[in-house]
Amino acid sequence: MNLNLGADNGLPVFRKVALALQQKILSGELKPGERLPAETALASENGIHRSTVREAIRSLEQQGLLFREEGKRKLFVTRPDTQELSRRLVTPLVMNGVTFEEIWETIRALDPVAAEAAAHRRTTEALQALEDNLSRTKKEMDNPDALVELDIEFHELIALAAGNRVIQALRLPISDLFYPPFQTVMSSLDAGERLLTAHEKILQAIKWGDAAEAKEWMIKHLNDFRKGYELASLDMSKPAGLPVERHK
Repeated sequence: MNLNLGADNGLPVFRKVALALQQKILSGELKPGERLPAETALASENGIHRSTVREAIRSLEQQGLLFREEGKRKLFVTRPDTQELSRRLVTPLVMNGVTFEEIWETIRALDPVAAEAAAHRRTTEALQALEDNLSRTKKEMDNPDALVELDIEFHELIALAAGNRVIQALRLPISDLFYPPFQTVMSSLDAGERLLTAHEKILQAIKWGDAAEAKEWMIKHLNDFRKGYELASLDMSKPAGLPVERHK
């Protein structure tokens, strides 16, 4: 496979190889499930060292574009798992000291738009999933931990109902970082009824196709999040920490 690496443009050779392979994958020339030529063949045909090819392949494996079965050498093209890749943002965000204030501002920007879009694009399946979530929420009003998990699920279901894969991907690391301290809010404050009311109003607006109402109630709901944090004496300027393992 000739990668057409071209003239020297200042990039490391392994990076040029990675970009050439990436372009073949993105263009569809190399399709998901297709086997990649062996390292030795790629090195020989393109006049480069095998170690250079190996470094390029390692880069593409980290991006989720290539995979190999455990204990085997054969490489295959694969479609990246959006959830896995987006959750890789969690550690860099924590290491860079992002605060709960920053995370809340991002949720405040994303979720009202998601609720608005969900009202336009709702499907029977999406509505059924949201109804089921609401039904389970009503049964767990005395269980703060369960309410937090159900609230996480509710917002992720809204993102799914919105039919916007970018919003879905961006929400995952945000949820992982923002929600763990919210368990303190649910445990120390009687916030369950307000949470349930907001969920009911948001779902009702989505069912009716009222995008403006869905957006407005989502904004109210998220403003309640912030009030809950403040009432529970949680510092919004504090850097987020790595979350504990939770549901997938």
